[in-house]
This record gives sequence, structure tokens and C-alpha cells, in this order.
Amino acid sequence: MGNENRFLLLRQLSGDRIRCIEVCVSAYSSFQLPKSRGVSLDYRKAMRLTFRGCLVVFVALVLMGIVDAAFGQQKVLHVAAASDLTPVMPMLAEAYEHATGVKVVASFGSSATLEQQLENGDPQDVFLSADFSHPEKLVAAGLTVEKTPVVYAHGVLVLWARKDSPVQPLSLDSLTRAGVMRIAVANDQHAPYGVAATQAIARMNLTDKLKGKLVVAENIAQTAQFVESGSAQVGFISLTTASSPHFKDVGTFLRLPEGSYPPIVQSGVVMKGSKMQGVGEDFLRWLTSEGVQKRLGEMGLGAAE
Repeated sequence: MGNENRFLLLRQLSGDRIRCIEVCVSAYSSFQLPKSRGVSLDYRKAMRLTFRGCLVVFVALVLMGIVDAAFGQQKVLHVAAASDLTPVMPMLAEAYEHATGVKVVASFGSSATLEQQLENGDPQDVFLSADFSHPEKLVAAGLTVEKTPVVYAHGVLVLWARKDSPVQPLSLDSLTRAGVMRIAVANDQHAPYGVAATQAIARMNLTDKLKGKLVVAENIAQTAQFVESGSAQVGFISLTTASSPHFKDVGTFLRLPEGSYPPIVQSGVVMKGSKMQGVGEDFLRWLTSEGVQKRLGEMGLGAAE
């Protein structure tokens, strides 16, 4: 995505919040000092009303944890994110910081690994999983603010191969070509995209034919690395990775047929032990807002609804 498109996307993702700030600024700047030396009662009354209105907005932001009452101290939100979000989170983090001033720091891993770390007390504020079941386990353990995970997107599974791979031109038939000996998939015990890939292979009646060819990676990011490095000739990876500028430049991808794998329902939760619960809940609301959801397709994700 070019710098110009990236700037436009940031403006669209953060526009609503910026307008909230502009209301107070515009209201303040619209008043003119009277020409006489004295200050009129109407002017002072209007200024008091404007000040009270801005104060109410400020206090609300403080209570939500978005603005630090001490001023100048930037809020930092720590997010444990599934590996398929590796190409996406930098853009989302930048847009959210542009909109709110809150810095988002993400760490990545397979959904199962992150869930286990969170159960063991890893001090993260928000968990963005590539499925519904792993956040649901944290809910069941009483470790989250939400009583049910918040669905923020749907994942898309694709086949990806380097442009110089022997599988080209890429098609489903490429998987069974004689020269194709290594096919990368994510571990279906740890990664939701691995579960989807295993199901897709089974539904296409390819389980026996591909047996012995599968190279198993820990997560979907490592799966993509296997194919990119040549350790595998083709792989089942996320559209978020396949549609990123680098992977589009060095390879091609093919979306798997609709219904060939179960829906990848990506969801998130705010951790109960977080000191940034208000910010975390605001981040999930922002992530599921209409403006952000409309832009997910450009990042390789389907909307939540």
C-alpha cells in the first residue's frame, strides 16, 4: 500500500475521533473579543459554557483511560495478536494512535500459544485471536472483562507460492503435481489457520494424496516464511500476508473455494488484570466500528458481520 493510500486510510480510520476534538477547538475559536475594553456578560457566559463542555469531554476521556490526567504521559496499550495480524497491526496501531493518542504495542504468536501465556499471567491488555475458541477459554477461566469474545474480523485462507516456484501457474491442481514435494501448513494444534488448512485438504479429498508432503510450521507467519525461503514450494497462508506488498511482489496467491474450510472467526477480549481496561474496550469498539470494518478488505480480512 503506497504512502498516499496509507495516509488516506489513516484519515478515514481516525476521522470520527478527530472531529470530536475539532468541535471543542472550533467552539473556542469562534468567539471574538469585543472591541471595547470590557468583556461582555454574554461573552463570559458563552466562554463558561464552552469550557464546561470541553471539561466534560476531557473528564470522560480520562475516565476511559484515553487521556492521562497528568498531561504529556502517553498511554500504551499492549496487544497479544495472532500471527496473521503481523502485516496488519502496524497500520491499525498507527491509525488508532493518530485517532486517540494511544500507542499500541503488539506481540505476535499462534493463538494457542498466546492464550496459554495469558493464562500464565502474561501482562497484556488485549488479546486478538485468529479464532473464537481461544479467547472463549480465557472467558471461561474468568480472566477477561467480556462475558463473550468480541468478533472483529473473518480470516481468509489462500494458497501462496513464489513466482519462480514449480507450482506456477498456481491452481488447486498444483498441489498434486509430481514435482511438488513440500507443502507448508500451520500446526492445527496451535494455529486456527492450520485447522482451516487441514479441513480444506480433507474437504477437497486430498488428505491421502498430500500425506508425506506437508511441512508443519508453528504459526501462519512461519508458514509463509517456509514458502518464501524455498523450504516449501507452496503453502496455505492468510490473505493478510499474501496481500502484503512484499508477498505480492515475490509471489502469487489463490483464494480457496468458498465452503472449502470452516469460517475463521477472529475475536478479541480485554484482560481483567489489565490496568488499561477502559482503553482496551475502546480499542475493540474502534476496531469493530463501521469505518474500520469497511477498510478490512484492503488488509486481507473479512468484516466481522
